[in-house]
Amino acid sequence: MSDYAELATRSNFSFLEGASHPKHLVLSAILRGHTGMGLADRNTLAGVVRAWSALKTLREEGWSPPDRVRQGGSPGETVLVEDSFPVDIDPEEIKARAKTFKLILGARLRFNDGTPDILAYPEDRQGWGRLCRLLTLGNSRAKKGQCEIGLRDLLRAPEGLLLIVMPPRRLEGLEVLLRQVNDAAPGAVWLGAAMCRMGDDRRRLARLKTLSATTGAPLLAVNDVLYHDAEQRDLQDVVTCIREGVTLEGAGRRLDQNAERYLKPPAEMSRLFVDAPQAVAETQDVLARVAFDLGDLKYNYPEEPIPPGKTPQGWLEYLVERNLGQKYPDGATDHVRKTLATELTFIGERGLAPYFLTIHDIVRVAKDKGILCQGRGSAANSAVCYVLGITSVDPGKHDMLFERFLSTARDEPPDIDVDFEHARREEIIQDIYTRYGRDRAGLAATVIRYRPRSAIREVGKVMGLTDDVTARLAGSQWGSFGSDIPDRHLEQAGLDVDNPTVIRAVAMTRRLLEFPRHLSQHVGGFVLTRDRLDEIVPIGNAAMPDRTFIEWDKDDIDALGLMKVDVLALGMLTCIAKAFNLMRESGLDDLELDTVPDERPEVYQMLREGRSIGVFQVESRAQINMLPR
Repeated sequence: MSDYAELATRSNFSFLEGASHPKHLVLSAILRGHTGMGLADRNTLAGVVRAWSALKTLREEGWSPPDRVRQGGSPGETVLVEDSFPVDIDPEEIKARAKTFKLILGARLRFNDGTPDILAYPEDRQGWGRLCRLLTLGNSRAKKGQCEIGLRDLLRAPEGLLLIVMPPRRLEGLEVLLRQVNDAAPGAVWLGAAMCRMGDDRRRLARLKTLSATTGAPLLAVNDVLYHDAEQRDLQDVVTCIREGVTLEGAGRRLDQNAERYLKPPAEMSRLFVDAPQAVAETQDVLARVAFDLGDLKYNYPEEPIPPGKTPQGWLEYLVERNLGQKYPDGATDHVRKTLATELTFIGERGLAPYFLTIHDIVRVAKDKGILCQGRGSAANSAVCYVLGITSVDPGKHDMLFERFLSTARDEPPDIDVDFEHARREEIIQDIYTRYGRDRAGLAATVIRYRPRSAIREVGKVMGLTDDVTARLAGSQWGSFGSDIPDRHLEQAGLDVDNPTVIRAVAMTRRLLEFPRHLSQHVGGFVLTRDRLDEIVPIGNAAMPDRTFIEWDKDDIDALGLMKVDVLALGMLTCIAKAFNLMRESGLDDLELDTVPDERPEVYQMLREGRSIGVFQVESRAQINMLPR
């Protein structure tokens, strides 16, 4: 048996093209004895961190099989996707296998000019940067969720990329394409070949061998995987129908003819490619060529402008000392100064001064524009944040625990949440884009996943359930979140939990839960970089005008140690700003506490005491007399 690595794998981050999570693909490849795996989702790198993190966890902790659960039981049972995995493997052996397993990460490029798909795997760090910029270019040309790239975009700068051409069903014109790609990236092009039991596999393989010999592109064995195990094929059919907007009965040839597109054991791949054994061996050559790992990404936080001769830490300490007199006109206590010294030492040891300078500068811009803002969360435990005007909790009056914000034990990047007036936050967001540039600043992503209601609606349509039954199934779930569908909810909706159709629909829905539906933008978390952000991760257009966001969410950012600046919105700050405007217009801001105007004194008294006067939009002093008594 030859060593084998599956290099044509799509996960559910291809968004309704794959039917397995990245972590299950990695685990399955290890359990089945693969030496490595290549993950390449359609025009995206959104799922790569999940696969990389899964492998990292397996190397550190190993894996133990879960409790076996019978497939297709009552709606109260939970179907585990790991159910098909073997249970007779020592967890320590899995850990040992994981340490030698090689994961390569790239993208399956789908072109807008009719060119067959090409798998692109970065060979080195420069290749990763080129792939990210290529996807960013395609994203910038299209609306949110789409990518418009042509073959010439790839061939303009293919250095550092290993390219696997995936032949279409009809092979006409493939030789011309192979020669064109080979001329642009000599020695870095392979021709993929799959044996998916379509009836003409051996004849097709013979033609591909001839094309490989005439063009010089080595033949590479792949299975063009869409799911980790053959038992996932029915779920693959469902996600295909959701993508195509058809029912299972009406899907026809849109569905695969068989359940062959799973991670097959190396022995099976060797048997299938008995007429081309070199194609299996070639997978190891591709693995050996790739030297890039996600851990090689070195994140450089941007350096904020500081006076000549100053370091970021020195400038931060200067700002703290300068603002100290404003916060404590009568002088800061020894306790406050000791707290500040401790925090500044911690910040200096970890090189976090630029991050605090960024937050301070964003808050300064907001104040210059007259935009109310307020830091909150664990950052309120920081005396440095208080003195810089980011938060409002006085360490001289309150007992605060800095370790709730930052500590050596947690070893986490700082996370300061700052709320701005929701009506004017966009001014701050656009100021950040302008200051850093869109190639160095982007909002984080949020992965929108299938929840019970959305999953039931989609599965119900695919399975041909009537609208009223689908509505009752969806209506049986409470709220917008959740990771299960309890039987009692179905019974309360008047549904027969023993009905075979209901059982099948609910079982399929449970398996679809937590699958990613699409990427959306984070509510306000910015990732900023000193180097080009679009050479670390692809950037795409958001649905909102003038918004761009990266393809990784908060968990991915944390896994790679990237820092996030949270620019959030709070409606109450807008309300307070309107109240301040009202007071200025009515002259209340100049009133002494013991002075009450003659007109409507009770209203002014309530305003001064902070009591509610009802929900009214008051824009002028004259309107005060119109308020109800």
